[in-house]
Amino acid sequence: MSKKPKKPNKTAPRAASKAATPEVAKPATKRPAAALTDGNAERIANALEAIAAHLSAAVPPAATAETFGSADAFVWHPDGRLSPVPRVSRVEMDLLKGIDRMRDILVENTERFANGLPANNALLWGARGMGKSSLVKASHASINLNRKPADKLKLIEIHREDIESLPALMDLLRDSDFRFIVFCDDLSFDGNDASYKSLKAVLEGGIEGRPENVILYATSNRRHLLAREMIENERSTAINPGEAVEEKVSLSDRFGLWLGFHRCSQDEYLAMVKGYCGHFGIKLAEEELEREALEWSTTRGSRSGRVAWQFTQELAGRLGVRMTAG
Repeated sequence: MSKKPKKPNKTAPRAASKAATPEVAKPATKRPAAALTDGNAERIANALEAIAAHLSAAVPPAATAETFGSADAFVWHPDGRLSPVPRVSRVEMDLLKGIDRMRDILVENTERFANGLPANNALLWGARGMGKSSLVKASHASINLNRKPADKLKLIEIHREDIESLPALMDLLRDSDFRFIVFCDDLSFDGNDASYKSLKAVLEGGIEGRPENVILYATSNRRHLLAREMIENERSTAINPGEAVEEKVSLSDRFGLWLGFHRCSQDEYLAMVKGYCGHFGIKLAEEELEREALEWSTTRGSRSGRVAWQFTQELAGRLGVRMTAG
């Protein structure tokens, strides 16, 4: 008689499987953080004090009456600093030739402002090298010539790239007893630059407006402070071309005084050269001086006060004459 086959043991595989399964490690019990020792607490306190001191030192001190009294000219920095300029790089008023009409208008406007009378912001625009920035600095110097220290005008230069900080500068100057010319050289705007809106608000239109003790002078090669292709692009792409252009062109309209500088004639250019040579004691026969000056202007491709000055420096160096007033 045959034996029945044994039934497989179902519990064995289960047991084997159970034995093969690794035990899941239990998470370690978190230990309580060690309390800060007195030494650690003291080191953290010292570090915090050092950080606070460093931050305090980084904040520039507010300008005071003593700050403004330390010099007649300053350079504005967007972090709130005013750097005094002990000696302004400028040209004497008598040496500026060919711009007599613009000179008289700007000096009169500046003098009215210095005396507390109404005066206009001024935009000096036009040909390169014709003495726009030189005229601003010379006007400032001529007005201060016979004034008492407490009555002197202060000249503050703001760089083109810092125009967005102009409202902060206005807040700083508003409560001062001094009167200020805020000067921006070579002012213009390109592309999608929107910083011109800060200037518009300060010139006119802002809720506070321009402080009574501040006037703005700017120089530019562009009458409307914007590139021509920028204006034309606005006309071609805007839904309402007139409004789009008006928004940006209106900036220059906010300068009440426009002074245009144009290329000088040959006679004016030679008068500039002779004026410089006479002032610095550079002696050369008149016929030879004119010939060399015209040759220099031809190689530069233009005639201007800047070209006349550069020729004078070349001539003085060649003749061994130091550029000191004679």
